[in-house]
Amino acid sequence: MSAATTTDRSQYPAPGVWELDPAHTSVEFVARHMMVTKVRGRFADFSGRIEIGDEITESVIDIDVASLSTGSADRDGHLISADFFDVDQHPTIHFTSTSIAPARDQWKAAGDLTIRGVTKPVTLDLEYLGQVQDPWGNTKAQFSMSTEVAREDWGLTWNVPLEGGGFLVSKKVKIEIETQLKQA
Repeated sequence: MSAATTTDRSQYPAPGVWELDPAHTSVEFVARHMMVTKVRGRFADFSGRIEIGDEITESVIDIDVASLSTGSADRDGHLISADFFDVDQHPTIHFTSTSIAPARDQWKAAGDLTIRGVTKPVTLDLEYLGQVQDPWGNTKAQFSMSTEVAREDWGLTWNVPLEGGGFLVSKKVKIEIETQLKQA
């Protein structure tokens, strides 16, 4: 999708409900450890849908996320504890779009992100990568979405100051979603 094609329906998926294909979708985050190293986390269990409106700008994105893995059991345990996501009290992260609009050569999906029971507005950079027919006759559509958030805005404030300056865990976290959708 690009701003130049907003009136050409052939340039994006048909109206209706499209569900995330979990086998071909990744929901990930990236944070810095000790201000240097990128640490990646991935949510393994999630569900979601995109409801494409008659006008693409009326579409809704809805993603629920429940589990994460960073490749380190100790770190994962800390992240799901009350210091960070507090999954005993808040087992899901939820994003619901409020608007989708063209912006230069891609789109912006504005919406509400809820983490730890706190809801804040965020805007995702949204790129439509096309629609294809798989070998079994199913119509699939691909999207790439990303944003950067200040984790402390959602109460994720745990940190350790470093002697040389900075913090153990970056305050900014990048969220990246690569998704393949199937028509519902």
